[in-house]
Amino acid sequence: MTSNIYVIDTSSLIRLNKENPLDVFPTVWKRLEELAKNGRLIAPREVLDEIVRRDDQLKAWAKKQKGMFKEPTQSQTEQVRDILSKYPSIVNVDKLHSADPWVIALTLDLANNPQKTLMTIKRIVVTEERLRGNQITIPFVCQQYSIEAIDIVDMFRTESWKF
Repeated sequence: MTSNIYVIDTSSLIRLNKENPLDVFPTVWKRLEELAKNGRLIAPREVLDEIVRRDDQLKAWAKKQKGMFKEPTQSQTEQVRDILSKYPSIVNVDKLHSADPWVIALTLDLANNPQKTLMTIKRIVVTEERLRGNQITIPFVCQQYSIEAIDIVDMFRTESWKF
């Protein structure tokens, strides 16, 4: 039996809010809250930092998801250093913050510290970024570290959600 833990990027939450706003599609957001409550939907704190700079429904929703956003660990900080040394262009120097390397580092940290369980746990990155040749995107870097990367709709399909 397999259980998935999804590490979600800011881009997926922003896109989802744009295309399926909280006030119009509450069921979608309730399902995400359930995943988060069960520890199966997580994100680094840096994703929250990117979201709260906006002033919209997503900001209010994200602030209520207390357990979803994880504080960085020493191990993740080291992973980010490694990622940035190999793929410095994953961070846009014009941006104040970039959660991208932190999303990957959190996923790597989970994979390197597996829980003892009877079921297989897959760690999957959820992002709206796409593979574009050798362009340094989240899916490209994930591929280099053997991490699966999917978009939000594929996450819904993986969970067999229908709306």
